[in-house]
Amino acid sequence: MSSDPWGRVDETGTVYVRTADGEKVVGSWQAGSPDEALAYFERKYEGLVVEIGLLEKRVRTTDLSSKDAMAAIDHLREQVDAHHAVGDLDALRGRLDKLVELVEARREERKAQRARQSEEARQAKEALVVEAEELAQSDQWRAAGERLRALVDTWKGLPRLDRKSDDELWHRFSHARSAFSKRRKQHFAQLDAQREDARRIKEQLVAEAEALSGSTDWGPTAARYRDLMAQWKAAGRAQREHEEELWNRFRGAQDVFFAARSSVFAERDAEQAENLKLKEELAGEAEKLLPITDLKAARAAFRAINERWEAIGHVPRDARPKVEGRMHTVERAIQEAEEAEWRRTNPEARARAAGLTGQLQAAVDKLKGQIEQTRAQGNTAKAEKLERELEGRQALLDQALKGLQEFGG
Repeated sequence: MSSDPWGRVDETGTVYVRTADGEKVVGSWQAGSPDEALAYFERKYEGLVVEIGLLEKRVRTTDLSSKDAMAAIDHLREQVDAHHAVGDLDALRGRLDKLVELVEARREERKAQRARQSEEARQAKEALVVEAEELAQSDQWRAAGERLRALVDTWKGLPRLDRKSDDELWHRFSHARSAFSKRRKQHFAQLDAQREDARRIKEQLVAEAEALSGSTDWGPTAARYRDLMAQWKAAGRAQREHEEELWNRFRGAQDVFFAARSSVFAERDAEQAENLKLKEELAGEAEKLLPITDLKAARAAFRAINERWEAIGHVPRDARPKVEGRMHTVERAIQEAEEAEWRRTNPEARARAAGLTGQLQAAVDKLKGQIEQTRAQGNTAKAEKLERELEGRQALLDQALKGLQEFGG
């Protein structure tokens, strides 16, 4: 008979292991000495020790799933409970019990982490939905369209939620994009229709102007050309590809008529030269209104100057662009001042610009926080992706701040 602290072999060759519940039969050994029998089953015990140690390491240092970990634990527990090894089997059971506790703790931790990630994704998607719904009401067609496309890319990068929540948020998000697209389509359709109307009107004006270009009824024809010019201005702009061509034909027809009239009334050259001198003086008087400091006074003064201008009559054709250009420069400055004043005093536009600026600033601050947190976690790739998104958001913010400055705040 042979024995050690954890097992023994009786005279029949039966091997036993000592446990807290008493001795358990390990097996029968007839092929050699009792010491060899104990050594054999002790090696089997050491094998279990090694397997349990490896499993403990995997659980602690890898992303082994809870399901696979529990399956491995159950497999080892079956081997321990089978009592086919000699050693401290109770200690092995204790290690397996602790390993179960660790796996359960890791499972709960992962569950909580998934819950946190899901909540973060839900909040992120809700924020995207809110921003998309606000953009859906924007008239900044290009900027809002580009931002909505960026939001779609951001959405695609977020984890999915439960089907019901994800579908509901996506429905709102998609509806906002569709609403914006519909409004933008309607806007440009209306703009195209207006330009098409302008094209038809201007083609009619061009046809009449070209028909009048050979007239020698100087007074009434010149007056009619002035009427046609007023109608031209009131018609609005046609499509870009038609506007210049129509204008060249319209202006060319007038030039033909007025050139013929000038050749017939060559004796009026002196009068036109005097007209040029007077208009140059008026242009100089108008230029003194710049820069515009008192819009109301400047507008009234320019109107009075323009009335005197219109009363003067024609100037030599080759000098006309330059002197008229000087007046147009002053006129454009007054128009720009009027537009700036309108923008500055428009409370709705001011509020919209301030609101958009606030939203963009909040988004930029949030991204900066996310970048800092991501870099702290060592996720460089995600941080770089967020930084690229931050660049786009910052550009929109800079643009919005510039617009807000135009309102004086």
